[in-house]
Amino acid sequence: MQKPHFLNFSRLEYRQLLKDWGMPSFRADQIAHWIYKAGVRDPEHMSNLGKDMRQKLFTELDWHMPEIISKLDSVDGSTKLLLKSHKGHTIESVILRYENRTSLCVSSQVGCKLACDFCQTGKLGFVRHLERGEILAQLYLANEILKPEGLRVTHVVFMGMGEPLDNYENTVSAANVMMAEDGFFLSARHVTLSTSGLAPEIERLAVDTRASLALSLHASRDDLRTSLMPINRRYKLERLKEALLYYQKTTGRKITIEYILIKDRNCGLREAKELVKFLHGLRTKVNLIPFNAHPGLPYDRPTDEDIRAFQKHLADRSIPAPVRYSKGLDVSGACGQLAAKHAESIHAIPERKRLVIKDDTLIGISG
Repeated sequence: MQKPHFLNFSRLEYRQLLKDWGMPSFRADQIAHWIYKAGVRDPEHMSNLGKDMRQKLFTELDWHMPEIISKLDSVDGSTKLLLKSHKGHTIESVILRYENRTSLCVSSQVGCKLACDFCQTGKLGFVRHLERGEILAQLYLANEILKPEGLRVTHVVFMGMGEPLDNYENTVSAANVMMAEDGFFLSARHVTLSTSGLAPEIERLAVDTRASLALSLHASRDDLRTSLMPINRRYKLERLKEALLYYQKTTGRKITIEYILIKDRNCGLREAKELVKFLHGLRTKVNLIPFNAHPGLPYDRPTDEDIRAFQKHLADRSIPAPVRYSKGLDVSGACGQLAAKHAESIHAIPERKRLVIKDDTLIGISG
């Protein structure tokens, strides 16, 4: 029987675990401090715990971390990690270094079900959901890598492999541990959950977490969005807008819209006008992301003139719309590329990968 992972427990859950073991539950506060604050993942080094408790923790819980298969450093300051889970699946994380912050892009699934047409992931297949501990392990490992540099992750974006809200319980509980005072204690404004448009789950987020919300939109009329993102068949734009309005009314939070600009598909004046219409009544910021061309995908980056014209149409209507450019291109920075190369190198069936553009605090595509 597989042991539960030590990162599958919050402080309160450690309290219950110790109670079940017949041990003093207040020691959970010390355990949580060692794990989430001090970065200690060996019970033997938790010096203020008794020997019996240290031994119980060691024998009853799994203290292993994902194996780092490769660690590639880019000239732009990003680091791409290819990790192997305890079940043998590969997932990816990306560390993004900036002058005033350090961001981490985490994966929430091995593969994805949503098959977005412009996404490498969409051409392959879904494998499984990541457990909460597997999501948190990506942050844990990133902090270990950054520690010698005197750095620590300050921002987390759930924009790696997978659709986060399709793995709702594990994603939300992981995000809540990241923000908890007795967890990693990140600001709620600095933990962002991205979705390609699971409307009921967006509404659930309004009461289940303080994390920020980003929507991968990419088109604002149903026929075009459905051709790019099949999830739009299930939750059309009218239903999606309804969920966003509910979320914003309930939380009062601004929503980030991710919009990949694809040549001759979604970046003309017509599409800019449709986007303005869709955003009416919402408080949003739009991240415009020029498409990053990849082999096997029939799409290209728009011209600089098209990008500027699209951005200007939004700006003239008081919609903030910064253009975000890719990072980590020299290390297969888009999520899924590195895992795909690894799968090919060992002649394995490639897992479903997912294109994610990395820049600033917002990155790419859910699904």
